[in-house]
Formats: sequence, structure tokens, C-alpha cells
Amino acid sequence: MMKNTKKMTDFIGDIHGHADALEALLKKMGYAKKNKIYSHPERKVLFVGDYIDRGPKIRKTLKIVKRMVESENAIALMGNHEYNAICFHYQETEGGHLRKHSIKNILQHYKTLKEFKNKQEEYDSYIDWFKTLPLFYETEHFRAVHASWINSTVEELKPHLKNGKLTEKAIIDSVKNGTTFNNTIEDTLKGKEIPLNKENYFKDKDGFIRENLRIKWWENPSKSNYKELSIHPIENLPLTPIDVTQLSNTNYYSKNEKPVFFGHYWLNGKPAIQRHNSCCLDYSVAKKGKLVAYRFNNEKVLSNKNLIYV
Repeated sequence: MMKNTKKMTDFIGDIHGHADALEALLKKMGYAKKNKIYSHPERKVLFVGDYIDRGPKIRKTLKIVKRMVESENAIALMGNHEYNAICFHYQETEGGHLRKHSIKNILQHYKTLKEFKNKQEEYDSYIDWFKTLPLFYETEHFRAVHASWINSTVEELKPHLKNGKLTEKAIIDSVKNGTTFNNTIEDTLKGKEIPLNKENYFKDKDGFIRENLRIKWWENPSKSNYKELSIHPIENLPLTPIDVTQLSNTNYYSKNEKPVFFGHYWLNGKPAIQRHNSCCLDYSVAKKGKLVAYRFNNEKVLSNKNLIYV
């Protein structure tokens, strides 16, 4: 749904329970705390998702973000960690949960679950709140999403949403592997991927074998090779051209689109925009990196000088 907003927007990347860094960043941008709520007289925040897991102060992070949203000082999108938490919590009618309680999945949520020990009612209330978070957001000046904005994918998502949010039925349907809907959820919240051959499998940051390559969805795949299109530098990737038949669609975010802001990708080094209309804000705060924001003033051409971080 297209939105109108009067206040200028500050976009903030993945927080992962690093409440101290969040407060430091908000203060650096001129937000002040009054009655337990951070606000700015002329601006508001758009959080691109991933508030939980990994970090030391998850409950505090959620309180800051949720209070800002409820007071209309912020908009919060759903990240893949919030989506995973919903599915991890959501019981199936025949037993079990939408997201299996495997060792891998338990470890991902461990710090969140530990913080909510003996606080089940509070945790349940946050799960309910996660369900209210939109998967993407658009105004006449910008777009925002957690992992990837592919126009055809966004259009495929819309019939499953109510006011931009997942319905109860959609949550259940979304985990059915191999369906178009499941693929759109994966692309939107976890990033666009293409398959690799066995010679090029690799381990991710958590040590798990990856058979798919997460790609720069803002680049034209037909004019690139595997090494160039990979979001992260990975050794041994071939320099051969991309086989576009591996993509469910060959759409990408063209240079003529309005600016898009996203997180998710655990980038390193000095924060920088990806292109004049593409900006990733996840610089690995949970891996001793930076918490990053972009101060947006409705410009059509993004600039590194508008990036702020702690």
C-alpha cells in the first residue's frame, strides 16, 4: 500500500538486541527520550526488521521499538527473525510447530527465549505484535523491505496480505515448501538466491553448508557472473555468466526505480550505499560491527554522506 508521510524518515538497520547501540544512534540523530519514548520534532524512524536474537538486550530493544511505533514516531517492518519466531511459536493442528524445533532453529532463538524465561505472557504479546508488522513499505519517495524488493514478488505477496500484513491463514500457508507463496516470503525476508553446483557449496557465517547463492537483486543477472553477483565475497565462485534460467524471474531492481532501503545481509567495513537508489543498512552490529542509519530527505539520488552509524 502506498503511504503518505509528512515527517522526513530515518532508516535504521538490523538491531538484533543491541539496545545500547540503538539508543546511542537515536541520540546521535537528535532523538530525545520523554516518557520512555524516543521522538524527533521533524523526523520519524523506519526500522527494517530483525529486532531479536543474537544480542544482549532483546527485551529492551523491543520496548524501544514498539513504544516508538505505538506513539507514531516509527514504523517497524517484519524481519526474517520475527517471521521465524512467529513460525517457531505457532503450533500446527496435527502437532509440532510451523518452524521445527530443531537444534539449528533453537540455537537461533536461544538468546531471545532465555531473556523471556518466566515471562511467557510478555513473550506471547510480542509474538502477537510481530504479526502486525508489515512486510514492506512504500511512499511516493521510497521503498523499504527487510531483504529484497522485487516488483513481481511484491505483487505476488499482496493477495496474501491485509493492510500489508500477513493474515493468520497466510502465516500457515507461507511455510509450505515449494509453493509460489513460500518462495515470495523467502525472497522478501531472506533474500533472492540461485542454486550452486556441488563444487561451489560453501559454509555461511554460522557454519552451515549453503547450496544456494544469495545475490545482489539490484543488479542485472544477465550481465553478471556468479562471483560478481554474490552479495558476499566467496572464494572459488566461478566467473562464468549467470544462467538466468535458474531464476524464477529475471526481474531486478533497475536504476530507474525510487530509492529502496533494506537490511539483512551482514555487511562489513565502512557503511556505503550499494547504488544511487539502493541502500543496505545491516553492518553486523551483532558481530561487533556497526548499527547504521540513513537520514533521508526525499532525494532521488542517495549519498554516503547521509549515512550515520555507531
